[in-house]
Amino acid sequence: MRDRRRLVGSNVGTRGAMSRLISIVMPCFNEQDNVRIAFEAVKTVMAAHPSYDYEHIFIDNASTDRTPEALRELAVENPEVKVILNVRNFGHVRSPYHAVLQSAGDAVIPMASDLQDPPELISQFLEKWEQGFKSVVAVKSSSDESWLMYRIRGLYYKIVQRLSDVPQVQNFTGFGLYDRTVIDVLRDLKDPYPYFRGLVLEFGPEPAIVEFTQPRRKHGITKNNFYTLYDLAMLGVTSHSRVPLRLATWLGFLSAAASLVAGMAYLVYKLLNWQSFSVGLAPLIIGLFFLSSVQLFFLGVIGEYVGAAYTQVLRRPLVVERERINF
Repeated sequence: MRDRRRLVGSNVGTRGAMSRLISIVMPCFNEQDNVRIAFEAVKTVMAAHPSYDYEHIFIDNASTDRTPEALRELAVENPEVKVILNVRNFGHVRSPYHAVLQSAGDAVIPMASDLQDPPELISQFLEKWEQGFKSVVAVKSSSDESWLMYRIRGLYYKIVQRLSDVPQVQNFTGFGLYDRTVIDVLRDLKDPYPYFRGLVLEFGPEPAIVEFTQPRRKHGITKNNFYTLYDLAMLGVTSHSRVPLRLATWLGFLSAAASLVAGMAYLVYKLLNWQSFSVGLAPLIIGLFFLSSVQLFFLGVIGEYVGAAYTQVLRRPLVVERERINF
């Protein structure tokens, strides 16, 4: 079993043998302008907490720019930096989760490498952890991003919160601190496509909440697009709720009942006004299109659940690594 209380790199000899280890985990994809700045920001914060040792784990998701080279340079200059390079892009869900599971710290802090998760919050996380909280979650109370995107994200969180069988935290993206006991529970799950922010709330203890204002990205552009956001949204719903499936049953029953009532009403009205009332094709066509669209919609919903179950059955690895540095 690995010694999680080991000293890291240049910290050897300067701190007690029982110093606790903090793991900072940062996923990267085409972040050549940000990784060094992010590392320096974390290093500055951790220097203010000399009672802790720390490791800084970067996992690169097959970047096409100079991010791998920048990470190699950081690893050579700083023994506390550890790097995982993936053979290909395994997506924004699996790669960060894999890096979290590779950490050795007594507490793990996953955060974005674009500095939209402020490193300054690490101090507050550690303070809450010292108070006895096993999970500390960062919640966006406001954001410097566009008003429209912030509102859309807020609406998504509200929908997931309403649908979920597990209490969710609105405007929580996974940024926070998690005790080793929480990470060990997640490791035992062996989930091949995990919804991290939902899992830590479902299987972790009641978290402490730290609010912050999310800053704008300073370098580069966001790697999220409609597909990645949609994928994350559906993962959140299918992982923690069966309400959409039950909604399909309820709506099907209500549609059948409404169709029966409408049909009976038309029949009675036609019998009473046989010569003057013409039913026409319009009601038939409208009803056909309505029922067809409802069926297609819920076939898509069922497909999402089947796809989620199929992913679980395959049990493929989260990622395949090409190279490890400083592990």
